Amino acid sequence: MLEIKLSLNRKKDKKDIGLLNMALAKNDKYIHERALHEAGYNLIAGVDEVGRGPLVGPVVAAACILPKNCHLEGLNDSKALTEKKREELYPKIIEECIAYGIGVIDAKTIDEVNIYEASKLAMIEAIKNLQTKPDYVLVDAMKLNIDIPTEGLVHGDYISASIGAASIIAKVTRDNMMYELDEKYPMYGFKNHKGYPTKEHLEALEKYGPLDNYRFSYGPVKKYKNSKDEVNEVHN
Repeated sequence: MLEIKLSLNRKKDKKDIGLLNMALAKNDKYIHERALHEAGYNLIAGVDEVGRGPLVGPVVAAACILPKNCHLEGLNDSKALTEKKREELYPKIIEECIAYGIGVIDAKTIDEVNIYEASKLAMIEAIKNLQTKPDYVLVDAMKLNIDIPTEGLVHGDYISASIGAASIIAKVTRDNMMYELDEKYPMYGFKNHKGYPTKEHLEALEKYGPLDNYRFSYGPVKKYKNSKDEVNEVHN
């Protein structure tokens, strides 16, 4: 349990802790949760977010409390999994977990506060939306100002089962939002790129202009900011 003790006591800098955690936990994604259970914590929530990079749509976070003797295999950073694998794991996580919560922060707020702060807001909202309040929170490398003991783990979505589960819930939730947007505006190809700045997306953006849920603080969209109202009228 060396890695969690070092992390909790902050006796090494975050980079060293992250590397140590990665080495010790790569074959056991429940090692952090077990150490915390042994320390007397019973309800440990993993928290992660997805959607920092897209040009459109919300940033989505999830919080997930797994049971003490959970043995779900394959929990990992959602980006490291195929869509098929995420869709396979999602219902298993929902069925197995003690509680989960979702936090959604829209593009307008992202533009107002920046994506880093919006990601924190989404995480805090996800924790608040848990049906059961956790007594400890593991979060993927971010500090949260909440009234619950919290630890940020570098590469947390790779080395903690709880954070990995949250990452999958958040990713599937946000992807489904993009599928719904694609049904309404198929010419943008949201089902393919999920809002990320791919060649296909940038070409569609150039041709059709941005929708009102684009992030106008992001580079490729900034140039449309002054004509936002006119573009929205065309699509409404």
